[in-house]
Amino acid sequence: MHGTIDWRIVDEKLRRLAGDKGKYDLEEAKWLLRGLRARVHAKLGYGTFTEYVDRLFGYKPRFTGERLRVAEALEDLPATEAALAGGALSWSAVRELSRVATAETEAEWIDAARGQTVRQVEELVSGHKTGDRPGDPKNPDRERRVLRFEVSAETFAEFREALARLERDAGERLEDDDALRQMARQILGGPTDEGRANYQIAMTVCPECGRGHEESRGELIEVGPEMVEMAECDAQHIGSTHLGRAARATQTVPPATRRQVVRREHGRCSVPGCRCTRFLDIHHLRPRAEGGTHDPSKIILLCAAHHRAVHEGFLIIEGDVADGLSFHHADGTAYGRKVPAAKPVAHVADAFCALKQLGFPETRARSAVDAAVTHVGIEAPLAELIRAALVEIQREIEATTFPAEGNLGG
Repeated sequence: MHGTIDWRIVDEKLRRLAGDKGKYDLEEAKWLLRGLRARVHAKLGYGTFTEYVDRLFGYKPRFTGERLRVAEALEDLPATEAALAGGALSWSAVRELSRVATAETEAEWIDAARGQTVRQVEELVSGHKTGDRPGDPKNPDRERRVLRFEVSAETFAEFREALARLERDAGERLEDDDALRQMARQILGGPTDEGRANYQIAMTVCPECGRGHEESRGELIEVGPEMVEMAECDAQHIGSTHLGRAARATQTVPPATRRQVVRREHGRCSVPGCRCTRFLDIHHLRPRAEGGTHDPSKIILLCAAHHRAVHEGFLIIEGDVADGLSFHHADGTAYGRKVPAAKPVAHVADAFCALKQLGFPETRARSAVDAAVTHVGIEAPLAELIRAALVEIQREIEATTFPAEGNLGG
């Protein structure tokens, strides 16, 4: 049996932990917001910031979204932030107060919430809008209601698909209230043609230098090489115009092949753990410019974020569908196994992009950087890594041009 523990010691310890937790919650939320604004996930090859946080902390997207919302609100609520850091208010209470408090009213809300349970704070806030004071009359229309359904797996799947469409149309994640209100007012259309490419923007690519430009309100805007590569994976091509008539558009990937790949991947991004099911791109594991074909076993489905990460060098995909695919971060760590360190990932990706900008094919650039890492190390400065990769390319060229004497025919 455990020895007798003085309850006063237990109470003191728990109070200290509660105060420390408030400080931790505040610091974590601030760094999460900084991470979102710095797009840390994109630099590490992850599709979304919520996926990055899920793999790092195990937080669900909704939880992360609330953390970010509160962190942003606290930027304008210094007294509320101080109350959280000092242990006067818990994170849960601050989460509720941040829905209604402003810099002018936060002192009143803090006073009203002191000594209250989280449930009492929720009731205090319910029915109020941002800018209201605790004593203002409540608006019944603003009070939260609960909708609870028990549905079949089929209905659940269709509901999630409808929600994904709403969020795609909105261009951002929707709160439950907004999503359900829109869903009630809209009649969802049928599915789009799976065989048709996603790229419907007009992009002009120079056949000589490979530079690409997008048409934007009558002006040509130059885009990065990774955007050109993404479009070349899965786009519709329009040939030269003749006698004022535009040539017929031809699709990079045959529609039947595209539909086959979409159905094989169940309409989801092929990257393990990615939840994206909208605006998916076809990606050739071997670039078309380097001899890649439309063989379905050499083609996968990627969301726009992961597709860009591949062409920027932050995400490496090797193998084929038949024998198995492997997914790695730029530093060689298995995708999702752990959150990789930012510095090595950035250096490897930057070296990869630098070689491509020098005109080297994507496959050769990747193999050269991988070989360079084994020689100079993952922590090598960027300039040293690029020099080592160029040496590897030179060796490869010399080996091809001047084969070893033993390999010459006699």
